[in-house]
Amino acid sequence: MKTASKKVINGWAMYDWANSVYNLVITTTFFPIYFLAVTKEHVSFLGMNFVNSALYNYTMAAAYLVVAFSSPILSSIADTRGNKKNFLRFFTILGSLSCSALFLFNGDRLMLGVVCFMLSTIGYCGGLVFYNSYLPEIAAPEDRDRISARGFSMGYIGSVLLQLIGFGLVVLGPKLGMDESLPVRLTFLLVGVWWFGFALITFARLPDSAGTMTKHTGGALTEGFTELRKVYAQVKQLPVLKRFLRGFFFYSMGVQTVMMAATIFGSKVLHLEASMLIVTVVIIQVVAIAGAWSMARLSTRFGNLRVVIAVILLWIGICIAGYKMQTAMHFYLLATAVGLVMGGIQSLSRSTYAKLMPETQDTTSFFSYYDVTEKISIVIGMFSFAYIDDLTEDMRNSVLALVVFFVIGLGFIISALRKQNEAV
Repeated sequence: MKTASKKVINGWAMYDWANSVYNLVITTTFFPIYFLAVTKEHVSFLGMNFVNSALYNYTMAAAYLVVAFSSPILSSIADTRGNKKNFLRFFTILGSLSCSALFLFNGDRLMLGVVCFMLSTIGYCGGLVFYNSYLPEIAAPEDRDRISARGFSMGYIGSVLLQLIGFGLVVLGPKLGMDESLPVRLTFLLVGVWWFGFALITFARLPDSAGTMTKHTGGALTEGFTELRKVYAQVKQLPVLKRFLRGFFFYSMGVQTVMMAATIFGSKVLHLEASMLIVTVVIIQVVAIAGAWSMARLSTRFGNLRVVIAVILLWIGICIAGYKMQTAMHFYLLATAVGLVMGGIQSLSRSTYAKLMPETQDTTSFFSYYDVTEKISIVIGMFSFAYIDDLTEDMRNSVLALVVFFVIGLGFIISALRKQNEAV
């Protein structure tokens, strides 16, 4: 196959530009800091008592669990009916509107904040499987590392721009007569508008997908299950892909949890100022751009799986250092290291999976396996992190526990590399 036109590629990458602001500005920076600031350390929710940071992590885990269960069926329906763009549009609208509604959240409206945060997270991660599944459709195998890195780089650049706008509001807001919370809540609103507005470019440029079934003999749900069983049977016959997915499952528990909990750790354990945390996250995103491109270049020289193994080893070192760190300088240095490997592992994982997939029209269903693997791993990772934090009331123990996930993932990736070498 040939790589699609530059217009289509840029339109696809623009969705990273559009929705990545949610992952950075909401889940990584402004919202966790704001959530901890407007809630008490111990809160009551649905008749149960939680540490506020644990409730935040449980909410995110619940959102990812919903997507993990719904994604395989929806993606199979998208393949059979050829309507993946409609699903992408639906999750974008759900996420962006819910994110904008966080503008109304304050300490007295805990239910509103938790529900809107959960729905916006469902919108964010629910749309990714349909977005990612376009990669093997628009990019030739030899271009997938580069184009995947382009998407993540666009996401990081867009996120940094909106992060700086939000930071400017926080700094200048009080001087303009705004109350303390208004600049942050305006940032939540801006994220929703940015996400939906730039996604319109993606919807206009991405091609419509053809359904894998021209004659429908059953309902959408029935055909969806049929498609799912067909893809599952194929995955079982692909030993390298199967082992890669298992490894991806375990190391994603660590990667995603570190990314999502880093700001809370810096705020609650090291007591860093919000302004310094925001600047640090901006630095992480800038470094991540270099990480995504450098890993793509290294993969062409050494092979994807070898580079993934090296990056996992770096992540293990980061977790051990995170458990031991004591000062703000330690946090800033470690955050820079996280940025370097964060962009690389995400971009490389997506393109590696796209390379290991067989030639197929069932791209959405195949990517649902990738997506569900990641979502369930995030649920387990975030739940484990929150549970250990809630149980011991020491987040350092949660960070150290992530090493186990990385080690198991490393073993599976090494096994996948051996299988790949045997097949050559």
